[in-house]
Amino acid sequence: MHLLWQSLRQSIPLILHGNPTLLSVIWFTVQVAAIATACAAVIGLPIALAIGLGRFHGRRTLQMFANASMGLPPVIVGLVLFLMFVPQGPLGAMHLNVTRRGVFLAQTVLALPYVVALTAAAIQGLPPGLISQARLLGAGRVQLSTLALREARIGVMAAIIAALGTTLSEVGAIIIVGGNVYGYDQTLASAALFEANAAHYANAVAIGIVLSGLILILMGGVGLLQHQGDGLRLRFRPAE
Repeated sequence: MHLLWQSLRQSIPLILHGNPTLLSVIWFTVQVAAIATACAAVIGLPIALAIGLGRFHGRRTLQMFANASMGLPPVIVGLVLFLMFVPQGPLGAMHLNVTRRGVFLAQTVLALPYVVALTAAAIQGLPPGLISQARLLGAGRVQLSTLALREARIGVMAAIIAALGTTLSEVGAIIIVGGNVYGYDQTLASAALFEANAAHYANAVAIGIVLSGLILILMGGVGLLQHQGDGLRLRFRPAE
């Protein structure tokens, strides 16, 4: 208990005085979370719409795969990506191991299943006649997709929140792919592990406080958008 209290007391000045290393780690963490979540949304939302609205063969299998991927250990994802990025691997020519680009890619891969699975589930949970009625009124694919995303916006926002939380707090894949290089490709989560392993407990606690606060701020902001957003208004022309 004494060690915890002492570490906490020493960590506060590090935060208040704006430690340069801590600030750089915070900035890189925000970059990773924003870019990886955005990429996962750009890739994942069309896939989720295809699962939620489509009627193609293999749709159920694709959804089961997305659901199962949410439970995949990040360490396994990092190991697979690492083996793909080594010089002998299929993506070795890209030289992504121990790079920031590798960290961005690893976090995108981890966030993607949350966007796909949770958004698809939200779309499938819409009232049964809503999409059918829109089709009868002549809605095209773009209008159907926009309608589905609007009506399922709470579930879509939950998917984005889950993906964002994953990119902020995950550490296993980052360490394996990025190498957890001090001052280069560390996020707050991996930096906290680095400092704890080095017995720099005050630094680790300071990083943990900042990470917790960052998650609370970001999730609170997304929550406000979720409750205040009015969504899009659509009008359909009757089919001729």
